[in-house]
Amino acid sequence: MEEDYGKLPVTEVVTRRIQEMIRSGEFPPDAKLPSQRILSERLGVSRASLREALLTLETLGLIRTLPARGTFVRGEGTQAPKAGQNWRHDARFSITEVFQTRLVIECEMCRLAAPVMTKARLEELAEAARTFEVAWRNGDLLAHVEADLTFHSLIADACPNAMLRMFYQSIHDVLSESQRVPIPNTEVSRMEASISEHHAIFAALTAGDGPAAAEAMRTHIGNTASIAGVKVMPREPGHS
Repeated sequence: MEEDYGKLPVTEVVTRRIQEMIRSGEFPPDAKLPSQRILSERLGVSRASLREALLTLETLGLIRTLPARGTFVRGEGTQAPKAGQNWRHDARFSITEVFQTRLVIECEMCRLAAPVMTKARLEELAEAARTFEVAWRNGDLLAHVEADLTFHSLIADACPNAMLRMFYQSIHDVLSESQRVPIPNTEVSRMEASISEHHAIFAALTAGDGPAAAEAMRTHIGNTASIAGVKVMPREPGHS
């Protein structure tokens, strides 16, 4: 049965369709994908939309483009990129800079949002956390990452500081990419820890405890950064 994509943007629909082709075995592990011309015609989309979809899938580690050979589904012959190797915003910001910025802005937004969380917002966060976990266990990496993006965005939207919200939105594209980059190098044990970290953030927000929410977010971002090959400075003991 064909999945109902509703009113999703074209690029997201294409990304999901190719992921389903991979998950169903239509494009098996180590298989070479058709050329962009053939694949775009087959999917009925522009080559620009297809290229963006392929970049997202490559960031997630589902496919790998090999110089002079083409694009392949990840398998034994197409191993995952090294940590941070799939970062595609170097011309603007290094991945280290992005994680450093996330530590500053997201922890503070989390701290400020905790006391003003509404029941409706907490219910949305709980649903995002559930989807984050279920999608990972089902092998749906796109739904998993979208739930992660939603979880973090809901917290940012709840922050009462309008300037921080505006800044967060202005760099949302690179923040989102930093949440995708660690996926190919994430072991099962690390993902279990990440799921627990989301629960810890949610619990602190539910309790309205700003400092605890900020610290839980700091731990989560720091651990995620390490999977992407980035070491960020921990908070100094005794500093609030």
